[in-house]
Amino acid sequence: MPRSQSPKESVLVLGGARSGKSTYALQRAQEWNGRLVYLATAEAKDEEMKKRISRHRTQRRGRRWVTVEEPIEVVWQLKELDDSVGGVVLDCVTLWVSNALLTGQRDALESQVAELVEELPLFPFHFLAVSNEVGLGLVPDNPLGREYRDLLGAVNQQLAKACKEVLFLAAGLPMKLKG
Repeated sequence: MPRSQSPKESVLVLGGARSGKSTYALQRAQEWNGRLVYLATAEAKDEEMKKRISRHRTQRRGRRWVTVEEPIEVVWQLKELDDSVGGVVLDCVTLWVSNALLTGQRDALESQVAELVEELPLFPFHFLAVSNEVGLGLVPDNPLGREYRDLLGAVNQQLAKACKEVLFLAAGLPMKLKG
């Protein structure tokens, strides 16, 4: 992938479920020039999810968008993009972490996150990642739930440190945390 030193936006959008994160991310990305890539980590494992994914494609993203579905190898997909891409929305980190954890790929995920943090300033496109903030709720009642919460929290912290801007959404309203 060609590398650029030009200043590009790198944004992390955090919030709870249904807080407006994805809507905000898509609207924000429309400001960027060039082709837009929606890097989806969701998997259509049941009928409800298949319908949800289809609805998102047709109703929420227009023709400027190219959808790339990748549940685990996110960084590889990002590194395959070229400078014809104006921006990427990674939606969402929450499912990326879950997918890796549930398939026994925690170590690979941690390596990918470290690589993403290192590569982020070199991407020739704008980058916006969407993730849930799961640390505001109850402590999960089982070991897997606690491992997931802890891992996602660590990934969010690494991305927040690496991104130039961090926002927290509540009820569709963005609050700037950084940048």
